[in-house]
Amino acid sequence: MEDLHPSVIAGVLALAALYVGAARVSGRKVTRFQALCFAGALIVTLVSLCGPLDELEDNRLFIAHMAQHLMLSLVMPPLLLMGLTDWMVRPLIRNRWLNPAARILCNPVVAFLVYSAMLVAVHAPALYDWMCRDDTVHISLHLVMMATGVMLWWPLLSPSADLPRMSYPAQELYLFLLLIPMAAVAAPISFATSVIYPWYLEGPHPFGIAPLADQMAGGLLMWVGAGFYVICVATVIFRQWAQRDDCDDPVPRQTLKLHPAKSR
Repeated sequence: MEDLHPSVIAGVLALAALYVGAARVSGRKVTRFQALCFAGALIVTLVSLCGPLDELEDNRLFIAHMAQHLMLSLVMPPLLLMGLTDWMVRPLIRNRWLNPAARILCNPVVAFLVYSAMLVAVHAPALYDWMCRDDTVHISLHLVMMATGVMLWWPLLSPSADLPRMSYPAQELYLFLLLIPMAAVAAPISFATSVIYPWYLEGPHPFGIAPLADQMAGGLLMWVGAGFYVICVATVIFRQWAQRDDCDDPVPRQTLKLHPAKSR
């Protein structure tokens, strides 16, 4: 099948092998929740890049292409981070050569700006049209989306005590501000009176949908759909904050310990 890309399958299998290998070499175990999250990240990657969604994207369905991008940058990265553990990432973060770059790239301001710049650049007409016509550029930009997505989500879901999560108030502000670049990119696409990307005018359109209607639907998916998703995440974080009202600093899941109640 043309939509089963060997490079994607090989990459997913390599990540799975690294994950299992890290646990075996260290002699430590991951929780069921962490294993399920990591498996979820791999499944989302496969669903995004192999199968019907990728085939529809290749056949010029704009909304499918937007769904693919949102899954790669907003769904896969948080699942990946929730699947990792502090002891898995510690050797990389503490490496003398990698530590300076990690501290810069995982800085909330840098991560936010880099992700926002990626969002704007990828949907600029010239680059987007080039991406649709050149498989090498397309693959490269998908990798960039995933990498910047991990950067974006790190301040919210960091598994590392060396590069910790932001405080709960800062996380809420961070997510609120994220809605701005998303709307800035999606609104012009949604309200355009003509098709912005020539690629979608040069061939048959799936299901008989008009290219302009498809473009509007894709823009609304990015604007309303992804915006609702971000608001849901902010709601979950607020709930966690309310449950730990004695502390503004979140604690990574794997560092939480249950202490038995003291006998009176």
